[in-house]
Amino acid sequence: MLKPARRRRRRHRLLRRALLGLAICLLTPVLLSLVVALYLQHQLAGQIERIDGVFGGNHDRPAKTVVATRAVNILLLGTDRRSDEPTTGTAATAASWVAGAQRSDAIMVLHIDGDRRGASVISIPRDSWVTIPGHGPGKINAAFSYGGPSLAVRTIENVTGIRIDHLAVVDRNGFRELTDSLGGVTLDVPETVHDSYRDVTWTAGRHTMSGDEALDYVGQRAGLPGGDFDRIHRQQHFLRTVLDETLTQELVKEPRHAYRVLDILTKNLSVDSDWSVGQMRGLLVSLRHLRSAGIGYLTVPVAGTGMEGSQSVVHLDRAGNEELWNAVRDDTVSDWLATNPASETPAAVG
Repeated sequence: MLKPARRRRRRHRLLRRALLGLAICLLTPVLLSLVVALYLQHQLAGQIERIDGVFGGNHDRPAKTVVATRAVNILLLGTDRRSDEPTTGTAATAASWVAGAQRSDAIMVLHIDGDRRGASVISIPRDSWVTIPGHGPGKINAAFSYGGPSLAVRTIENVTGIRIDHLAVVDRNGFRELTDSLGGVTLDVPETVHDSYRDVTWTAGRHTMSGDEALDYVGQRAGLPGGDFDRIHRQQHFLRTVLDETLTQELVKEPRHAYRVLDILTKNLSVDSDWSVGQMRGLLVSLRHLRSAGIGYLTVPVAGTGMEGSQSVVHLDRAGNEELWNAVRDDTVSDWLATNPASETPAAVG
């Protein structure tokens, strides 16, 4: 017969074994999920193409203000190269930049607030007449054509006075593949409009657009009352729809679908080589509480349109832009937008 002390020790051993077994049963799926998540993260991040020397050649870059050290400014460029070959991401089979071959069709600055509770997507009209370093006056989208990503960043920093932290570039092929991977994107067209350039008519109502259709829709300006300004609104409306209805809802419910979309995105995306995987992961984690309602969409203030020689251009409102970019530097964009509602992208666009 076991003595009381031995019985207690035996019960303790049995209890420890039982608890250890229970812990293994509970933790194994968690650990397995963690390993899988880390593997997928590494695999996806490894697919992103890196662009070297993006911030080189500019030794007089704007500094961050003390109050906005945690804020992040990302320059988003959509290139307009008409090519059947991808030019961005690891899926690229053609050069990402060839002098004179392409321009930046969409130019946006994504400003992420320092407290990570808000963000702003700020569009700059591609025909904005600015000074391009080393080339003199020209349309802002020509900077990418003249000197690639590095000159594009340098031009944006000189025009805005803000410091760009990172760059992300996607071409038309990437846009098309991403849209198709989502099963199309559904947009509401408020009124019937005809695109005489592409000979396409968009009837009023709801349309689920394929990649090719979405490219036509966000690229149209012929037949739109506001021309290029309406095109900017369409680009932002498309982005807002993707974030609101697709990424934040459907993909969360379907992990396999989410992986397929992220796989397509990372294969077609190019970013600056200074943007490490760890920095990307840290930024994504810090944005876990950001909701779509906290993202504002706006266009920089403009003074009007005009001609510079034979070129139709957009003249920026210097005073309005100075106020806006000061707000970006001070991390107070939401306050600026509240007092300048005319710059905000309307909820419904033509």
